[in-house]
Amino acid sequence: MPQRYDAIVIGGGHNGLVCAAYLARDGLKTLVVERRHVLGGAAVTEEVFPGFRFSVASYVVSLLRPEVIRELELPRHGLEILPLDGTFTPLDDDYLWRVNDHGRTVRELRRWSATDAEAYEEYGLLMVEMARFIKPILSIVPPDPARSDPREWLPLVGLARRFRKLPEQQQAVFVQLMTMSAADFLDQWFETDPLKATMAASGIIGTFQGVRSPGTAYVLLHHYMGEIDGAFRAWGIPRGGTGGVSEAIASAARAHGAEIRTEASVVHVVVRNGRAKGVVLESGEELEAGVLLSSADARRTFLDLVDPGALDESFLAEVRRYKFRGSSGKVNLALDGLPDFTCLPGPGPHLRGAVSFSPSVEHMERAYDDTKYGRFSRRPYIDTIIPTLVDPSMAPPGKHVMSCFVQYAPYHLADGAVWDDEMRDAFGDAVIDTIAERAPNIRDIILHRQVLTPLDLETTFGLSEGNIFQGELSLEQLFFNRPVPGWARYRTPIKGLWMCGAATHPGGGIMGASGRIAALEVLKERRRRAA
Repeated sequence: MPQRYDAIVIGGGHNGLVCAAYLARDGLKTLVVERRHVLGGAAVTEEVFPGFRFSVASYVVSLLRPEVIRELELPRHGLEILPLDGTFTPLDDDYLWRVNDHGRTVRELRRWSATDAEAYEEYGLLMVEMARFIKPILSIVPPDPARSDPREWLPLVGLARRFRKLPEQQQAVFVQLMTMSAADFLDQWFETDPLKATMAASGIIGTFQGVRSPGTAYVLLHHYMGEIDGAFRAWGIPRGGTGGVSEAIASAARAHGAEIRTEASVVHVVVRNGRAKGVVLESGEELEAGVLLSSADARRTFLDLVDPGALDESFLAEVRRYKFRGSSGKVNLALDGLPDFTCLPGPGPHLRGAVSFSPSVEHMERAYDDTKYGRFSRRPYIDTIIPTLVDPSMAPPGKHVMSCFVQYAPYHLADGAVWDDEMRDAFGDAVIDTIAERAPNIRDIILHRQVLTPLDLETTFGLSEGNIFQGELSLEQLFFNRPVPGWARYRTPIKGLWMCGAATHPGGGIMGASGRIAALEVLKERRRRAA
């Protein structure tokens, strides 16, 4: 007889683990099945080269919901987030360096523009207000516009009332954030080009859009909603890499009784009479459950794991229309020393935060121009951190690791090109060449490098087309349209099958919100049925 559970969670990424922890905490016999040998999905730490440990894919934390940290008591399970101190933007013969100390940042901006220094303070206060206003939506279950159940709309009624109470200026800014491009929005505030380019970068992370594409201002706000210890727009590195987040959540889940299996790849969801009954593993083992939750994306869940006959063709057509358009790559470097920037030579605190290769808005837009036509960016936007400066345990003594997030690298290449070894090496070389423009010694200190293309992200982590958010964070794919219109409430057309990953509202990033809300909805449904 197959083993039976109350709930089986497909995928041991951080959202799947959060979901399992909440279900187990409520007393459900819960199993997580993860196809890889290590937990965390894209939030994972691995020793890629002997002695060098990397946050292989996701590399920083800001969006992890405070309620998840609090309710699962993650610090008790080893979670520790080390703050990153600001962002350093190297230029040819100068630099822009914003730090967590607001006063120092204003003085730095005054070096560039007295007007921008004054505007920066007003902008920061306004964006915090915008983040506070929109933040509750991260915990809302999206309503179904096709249904007339007023209870589903109650959370939005409260949001509408709060919107009416906002000052007129803030109402106007909110509308701009929902509709404008990141660059155009920032043009209203600032004149310093490197400042606008670096700030606009938050609007293109994980999207197939440029800084001048409408809608990217919202993505900028999405990243502004991150907080650490109540400080908005704060970013940090988990001790031990992003795998430290996943391991803490897994520890909490196990403490509540959840069972977690690695190297247990699901190949089929068993559906009988319109209801999900269990899963079949690659080994041939069959497992039964009262409820299944998939933290995989919509394409993998509905097109790969479920028999086509179990779903209506109109629903499948919507799934096929869902946009992934992966545009990101990752380069992880094992270093024999530290990069030496010509604009600010030598080691120093400027290396302890993020280093953003975003010298101008034109540079950012030209990087996008390459990918629009099916080529990786020859001079890409790169966001780097050197985690060993705050967590030396990630490398041998005296050595360092450097994490480079790269835009753009399209999943679909033009002219019949494919992401083979030669193309991967060429992409990696373009990243190193771009860094070497500002830090010429970089080539001399590289001991090892790992280059991940969008195809590698898909193959290794199960991210369709390499999209780091399980689908673009474009406006038409948010809230009650995520992942399919009419099916944004974590339920699916198959009874007993739920979604709990970043393909659902509120989307990607190491957030945990999707897993938490899905679990709470499952528990609410069980209580309703029991009553």
